[in-house]
Amino acid sequence: MAQKKKITGTRRASSKRSSSVAAAPIVEMVEELPLSTFTEKAYLDYSMYVILDRALPHIGDGLKPVQRRIIYAMSELGLSAVSKHKKSARTVGDVLGKFHPHGDSACYEAMVLMAQPFTYRYTLVDGQGNWGSQDDPKSFAAMRYTESRLAKFSKTLLQELGQGTVEFTPNFDGTLTEPSLLPSRLPHILLNSTTGIAVGMATDIPSHNLTEIGRACIHLLDKPKATLDDILQYIEGPDFASSAEIISSPEDIRSMYETGHGSLRARAIYEVEGSDIIVTALPYQVSGSKILEQIAQHMNAKKLPMVEDLRDESDHENPTRLVITPRSNRVDTDSLMQHLFATTDLERTYRVNMNMIGLNGRPQVKSLVSILSEWLTFRVETVRKRLQWRLSKVEKRLHLLEGLMIAYLNIDEVIAIIRNNEEPKPVLMERFGISDEQAEAILELKLRHLAQLEEMKIRGEQDALEKERDKLQSILGSERRMKTLVKNELQEDIDTYGDERRSPIVQRDPAQAISEADLIPSEPVTVVLSERGWVRAGKGLELDPLALNYKAGDSFQSAARGRSNRNAMFLDSTGRVYCVPAHGFPSARGLGEPISGRLKPPDGAKFLSVIMGDDDDRYLFSSTAGYGFVARLGDLFSRNKAGKSILSLPAGAAVLPAAAVSSLVDDKVCAISNTGSLLSFPVGELPEMAKGKGNKIYNIPGPKFKTGEESMLALVVVAPTQKLRITSGKRHTVIKFRELEEYTGVRGQRGRKLPRGFQKVDAVEVES
Repeated sequence: MAQKKKITGTRRASSKRSSSVAAAPIVEMVEELPLSTFTEKAYLDYSMYVILDRALPHIGDGLKPVQRRIIYAMSELGLSAVSKHKKSARTVGDVLGKFHPHGDSACYEAMVLMAQPFTYRYTLVDGQGNWGSQDDPKSFAAMRYTESRLAKFSKTLLQELGQGTVEFTPNFDGTLTEPSLLPSRLPHILLNSTTGIAVGMATDIPSHNLTEIGRACIHLLDKPKATLDDILQYIEGPDFASSAEIISSPEDIRSMYETGHGSLRARAIYEVEGSDIIVTALPYQVSGSKILEQIAQHMNAKKLPMVEDLRDESDHENPTRLVITPRSNRVDTDSLMQHLFATTDLERTYRVNMNMIGLNGRPQVKSLVSILSEWLTFRVETVRKRLQWRLSKVEKRLHLLEGLMIAYLNIDEVIAIIRNNEEPKPVLMERFGISDEQAEAILELKLRHLAQLEEMKIRGEQDALEKERDKLQSILGSERRMKTLVKNELQEDIDTYGDERRSPIVQRDPAQAISEADLIPSEPVTVVLSERGWVRAGKGLELDPLALNYKAGDSFQSAARGRSNRNAMFLDSTGRVYCVPAHGFPSARGLGEPISGRLKPPDGAKFLSVIMGDDDDRYLFSSTAGYGFVARLGDLFSRNKAGKSILSLPAGAAVLPAAAVSSLVDDKVCAISNTGSLLSFPVGELPEMAKGKGNKIYNIPGPKFKTGEESMLALVVVAPTQKLRITSGKRHTVIKFRELEEYTGVRGQRGRKLPRGFQKVDAVEVES
């Protein structure tokens, strides 16, 4: 598919011509391109524009184009650090109208970031009014309300601007010129944090301490072959505009500087005052209101039972003061804060990707040593241009002073030539052998200035300029002297703008969150399961499940008593066990919720019983085929919503509800068949397994089980303090523990018949 480029039309015949003359067609030929080629070129052009002219900073001055234009526009408006503030709208208007034809809100936001001391390590704009707060950086006032001027530190970017140090290029409409770079006296690319997203690449450069970076540059000037380890003797690591600790290991920091990418971890600082925990410093770009919101969410979700109260006591004297009140003095403060570090933004990880536009005009991720080396190349070249510009000015002035001295020594003759000639310049040039510039300087002198042309003054200025010329030439001619000058200027800026490190670097282990089970309060709870699989929980162990209301057509199935910080385990009709935390069930006052909504049971599966207890508690699992085994609850645990297969079923067999085992020595297994037989034997005769079919408990002949004539109806475990209650129709019988001796036999045999009238058993219960 190609774009249509041929346009045809007709030209009307002249009115002076005959109407019979046919209209001549107009054919305009335009280049035709395949759509794929056109779109590829357009996308690549757009990508390069975003990369080079919007999103990535330049290594020379460390600024993006919009930041550079804001700083330059403010300097052109005369908004120096000692001038009066002006409305920010004035600056934004100049930037948009002269240099940066884009959105005013984006331009103003870029300006705001350069004025926020909690965003920029060394601010470039001095703001007056509401420029946002650390708690809410986006809360700044509109540009029509705020006022601004350049900060003192911006002098390091503009001080050498008019001294031939950088090239000026036409602006977007060609009516003005703007600097392609600013002649930065410091490696600004590392001093203030920079983030940006381009097409196919991004940048995240952390801020650093000016003193450390400056000293590293001085060392690199002395020893150009210095290694990364040599540089790291001066640079400890990044230095954010925040007092929070940087807790990354030295190995991680070194790897970040070596490769140009990696990550950093910062952690809030806290102290203990009485029973309260006071957070005094937050990680970079983390707001206190967000921290309080996160902690409050955990408290509402009952995941922080050890915290009683939260307060924000921040003010002008204490910009960050968050108060966390534990529930009691027994709460481990360090453990609580470790949990908060792991679950909130009190500890934060920052991505580092030192991607920037180099001196070759190409984006590249650079290591620390290459950044400093390349910037020093830029700085030395900038100083060289500045000195050459000054040298040309000095030589030009000396040349003019030489002509003025000739004029002073021959003042009467010069006046006569000017009075007697219509074009005195050629005559002066020929008479005294001076140049065109010298003759022009003589002719531009006013009469009242002739008295000032004293020989001593001219010679004094000549001597000073000749000394300056010789000094400039000696510096330009010596690489060593050039480096010495750059070092001296770096040291001067360190003395002027340097400060102490804000972000201490302390190596700490990663924070560990407290397990959910430890956070949940341990309270007695009763979990109730209905016949149709609806589950609910009530506080306390005295809850009577039979007294609860159930949905129409539903009834009680099973109940388990335990603690709210444990898991409830559900056994279904396929022999699978599912684990669900007990604290999340709806209240027993309602009808509950279907447990299948939290799990993924097989189609047609029915939940038979609910189990609760400690990991070492044991339960007996069995099937109607007469097989079973004892299992520890700890071996049944699974986080899988599809459950864990525990009991293997023979063909035609069904799962029986699990029975609790209190003692492997004293308890007895009671197996009752549907034909009214009872077999009792010690629990210890059954194996302890994690899963499987189990051993034979009750001997049911194969043909009878296959035809459904006989099967194991129920299997319970009776402790010495309990008794067995068997119901058949309206009749029931109670068998005490000592009376079970009559039905005791060998595991795997057939039991003895129950009394007359209980050949058909309807229900079996264990009573205390």
